[in-house]
Amino acid sequence: MSKKVLIAIFIFLLIFFYMVFHDTHTVTDFPTRSGPIVAFGDSLTEGYGTTKGHNYVDILAQRIGEEIINMGVSGNTTTDALLRMDELVAQEPRLVILLLGGNDTLRQMPAELTEQNLRDIIETLHDEGTAVLLVGVSGGFANAQRYADMFEELADEYELAFVPNILKGLIGRSEYMYDAIHPNDTGHVKMADRIEPELRMLIEK
Repeated sequence: MSKKVLIAIFIFLLIFFYMVFHDTHTVTDFPTRSGPIVAFGDSLTEGYGTTKGHNYVDILAQRIGEEIINMGVSGNTTTDALLRMDELVAQEPRLVILLLGGNDTLRQMPAELTEQNLRDIIETLHDEGTAVLLVGVSGGFANAQRYADMFEELADEYELAFVPNILKGLIGRSEYMYDAIHPNDTGHVKMADRIEPELRMLIEK
């Protein structure tokens, strides 16, 4: 058997075993009602460190041609965000972009509490008929791997559209960061680039 044939067989087997054993992420949580899109989170969503109109929420709204209500509040932990759920639900959103957790780890809150809070937020939104696009944050923070695993597990369990580690490759690079933890305008373009494919998948289905 020739070397080329052996290489071809080897490549085929690699592809076959990847397709059989690779754990693909399933998304079933699509919008099922009318209503606005809301971005719900902390300073990353509010746009701290950006100039007016250049946070990821504004960038995404411009790209998809639809307003996205910005409900980011600087300093919010997941516990703080739970106290705003009535305000969020009152918007009657069809879809929520959920980006929380950075302040939890900065304040050394137990990861188990963060996970439970995120579950409560997701389940409250699902009870209202609202779909969720989950955005993870773990790069550069304490418990980075624990947080990465937590977000992935939540996305798998609830079959959510998911963007892992939104700050990956941004922290520590001055061209993307306003300060140590907040991206600048250019960093928010990168964030929008990562969220946009998942957002379009949900709203264009």
